[in-house]
Amino acid sequence: MMSLFAGEGTGSVDLRQQLLIMAAMNAMIRTSALLLAALFAAPVPAQDAPRTVQVLLTTSAGPITLVLEEERAPLTTANFLRYVDQQRLDGTSFYRAVKLRAEPMLGLVQGGVKSDPKRSLPPVAHEPTTITGLSHVDGTLSLARAAPGSATADFFILVGDLPSLDADPKAAGDNMGFAAFGRVGDGMDVVRTILNAPTSPTEGVGVMKGQMLEPVIRIISARRVR
Repeated sequence: MMSLFAGEGTGSVDLRQQLLIMAAMNAMIRTSALLLAALFAAPVPAQDAPRTVQVLLTTSAGPITLVLEEERAPLTTANFLRYVDQQRLDGTSFYRAVKLRAEPMLGLVQGGVKSDPKRSLPPVAHEPTTITGLSHVDGTLSLARAAPGSATADFFILVGDLPSLDADPKAAGDNMGFAAFGRVGDGMDVVRTILNAPTSPTEGVGVMKGQMLEPVIRIISARRVR
């Protein structure tokens, strides 16, 4: 195709250069306008974090602050808070420390009402990790259970990641996992102290033999952090 400027003399060359310069200037103006608009645009509001509630456990080994997932694990959190608000955890204990044989610095500590019928409320419905979106990682707070839907207020705190405790629909048998419902916000040093506390070589039944703390770590009180 013939150029619009072919054979039109030097004047047409000057005109073409002027048009090219004007096009370049217009492009620069548009780019500058876009940059200014981006600089002065209203910031995109950050997505709100899921609602949580904090609980302070005062123990004989030191304080532990728990962050409960009120929004993501509402059933399990509400159940735990009933025990807190009714002071049913006051005077209980951390009574079990489980270390992984392959990695003894990893494991869990378990505490709560120890199935005491005088302290226990009706069991709470099981809330698996496939529903809450939580996972059993370092510092996770989770509810101990036998069968799904049998848990009351015995809980455990992880030291290290143990994703095998999550629900796994592809697994055979009881694949519902445990109900994670919070994490340690402050006091993991205290949790590690409990994990390394002395245990009785004879106390405990079955797999729990040798895992029972002696002496237990007292939970002096459990209170919401206002």
